[in-house]
Amino acid sequence: MKALTLLLALLLTPFAGLQAADIKKPNILLVMVDDMGFSDLGCYGSEIATPNMDKLAANGVRFSQFYNTAKCHSSRVSLLTGRWCKQAGDQGMSRAVTIPEVLHPAGYFTAMTGKWHLDKEPTDFGFDRYFGHLSGATNYYKGDKTFRLDGKPWTVPAQGFYTTIANVDYAINFLDAARSAKKPWFLYIAFNAPHGSLQPLKVDYEKYLGRYDAGWDIVRAARVAKQKQIGLLPADTVECPRPEHIPAWDKLPSEQKTWESQRMSAYAGLIDRIDQEMGRLLANLQSAGEMENTLIVFVSDNGACPYDRGRPQIGTHPYDPDTSWSDSTGWAWARNSPFRFYKQNQFEGGISTPAIMHWPAGLKTKSGSIVSSPAHLVDLLPTFAEITGTKSPETFPGRQPTPLAGISLAPILAGGEIKSRPPIHLLFGSDRGLRDGEWKIVSFQSQPWELYQMSTDRTELNDLASQHPDILSRMVKQWHDLTANVLLSTGKDNQPVSTKVIPKTHIGWTDYAAPLTAGKIRGKGKQSTDKADSTTGALPRGRAGTKVKVDGKQLVLTCSSKDPGLAFDKLGVSTPGPYTLTFRVQSKSSGEAKLLWTTDAATILPKGKLQLFTVKHDGQWQDISLTIAETKTLFGMRLDPCAGEGEVRIEALQLKDAKGMVLKSWP
Repeated sequence: MKALTLLLALLLTPFAGLQAADIKKPNILLVMVDDMGFSDLGCYGSEIATPNMDKLAANGVRFSQFYNTAKCHSSRVSLLTGRWCKQAGDQGMSRAVTIPEVLHPAGYFTAMTGKWHLDKEPTDFGFDRYFGHLSGATNYYKGDKTFRLDGKPWTVPAQGFYTTIANVDYAINFLDAARSAKKPWFLYIAFNAPHGSLQPLKVDYEKYLGRYDAGWDIVRAARVAKQKQIGLLPADTVECPRPEHIPAWDKLPSEQKTWESQRMSAYAGLIDRIDQEMGRLLANLQSAGEMENTLIVFVSDNGACPYDRGRPQIGTHPYDPDTSWSDSTGWAWARNSPFRFYKQNQFEGGISTPAIMHWPAGLKTKSGSIVSSPAHLVDLLPTFAEITGTKSPETFPGRQPTPLAGISLAPILAGGEIKSRPPIHLLFGSDRGLRDGEWKIVSFQSQPWELYQMSTDRTELNDLASQHPDILSRMVKQWHDLTANVLLSTGKDNQPVSTKVIPKTHIGWTDYAAPLTAGKIRGKGKQSTDKADSTTGALPRGRAGTKVKVDGKQLVLTCSSKDPGLAFDKLGVSTPGPYTLTFRVQSKSSGEAKLLWTTDAATILPKGKLQLFTVKHDGQWQDISLTIAETKTLFGMRLDPCAGEGEVRIEALQLKDAKGMVLKSWP
């Protein structure tokens, strides 16, 4: 009778299968890739060979609506803390506790390999072991000076090194240590791939050469067709059309087609290598008898990257360690099939990416199932806490943890479903969004809010904002309330969006109207006779009333009303004028803008020559082009885009000579 009573109790417990795993706590393998598009895996529609990931999906579950934050570092914060990035204290995570810190009290061995991209080091946030780079991106072959091994500087070997392989080498070493200690383990691998620069191994690149000659229109159509055929998308899904900023493949010049085909071959090689290394790691788990009771979670930090910021390195090979092939907007569109937009945008193309879970001992959902319930990176910590029988602490030394934003996905693993969840808050830079049930609002770079009914319009083609102003108003209020009261973010983050509609574009997207020889060389490709980034100027100095930081390719100025602006104390140019200074500016400040310059070291600014110009302080991006009618050679310069308090962002700042050649660029 006692046995029967126990059996009935277990059967009536919703998560009985998961709780039974407490007898032997599951290992957890968390894998995050970098800039992977929604359709980049075979099991998500791709033609790229990813048999190991496809097998995990076939024996586990795939999510069709799994979200990230649309950006590298913020996704890592949310993944590690179960909180929205700014709620957690941003890169410092001062208002959060991390997954390894939650699992430590349960006796877990914790390790990480790969890209960190946050403050301090992983060993400062609960990881017992760490190998990888602290930087946001690195050379695949040569690494950089931020590599660390267990908190100490690690020198990248001059030969025989490749990041994707090294990450798995050290992951296996760390697992051996966990096994020796006879502890359950949590392993987090953050691959740099397929983040640019595009530097595949030669064998992986050459495997795909010629396969993309048909172009992005045909590849995207094939991916969408496969997504429907395998049940990832409903059969009636309408994919978004090719946007105006991407030309039809058959309209490209032949040399452009060759270059773009090669770039996609490089992408494919990077993704293929991830799968190969995952296969090597999975074989290790299998040989150790750990596959059965290891929860494997595979995610991406954002959608495919469209930012093409370098001159095409025609005639070079991407597997040359000194090359630096940049991203392609056309292929980002294809890789994000069937969605719109890209990394940094809160449309589905930026935030919806592959997510796979595999756990033979604990997964009760039918193998190969596709989960359509919306989920987010913030849900992973609560999920791990529940299946391991741990709790996220409400207090932690040196930090002020806020409540978790995510929910546990354990009911899905247990074969159930999640019928409702709190809204999913979306914010990066000036791009915003909110997903609440079947409805989603989204704003492109603080343009007017758009409203989509995701249950019938997953690809966000029919803006219903004017038809449902009540729903729009409610969700906009929700977004602002969450921003202020949960993210604890004020100022520009919580300002109303603009009422103006302008074309959705970005200076960093590929300019297909420009010749292949346009732009600045990235890296040290063999075609270049100049030193890499020889035109890059030293970071300008913020004046007394200005704090300056670099955010990607932008200079961010936090200005007071006293002496705001940038000082370029010594430009270091040798070409005499006249000149042109061009840049894009987004200002939430006020006042008159001015440019000052000198032609000798003896003249100290603000003495020198002065030119006034107009900046609209409306929070919208605008293009500025200033002619500097100076025949002598510039020595120093001062750029004051405002005269009042507030934030100003500047990007694509370039000083050009009379022929239009770039002499200096910042940052």
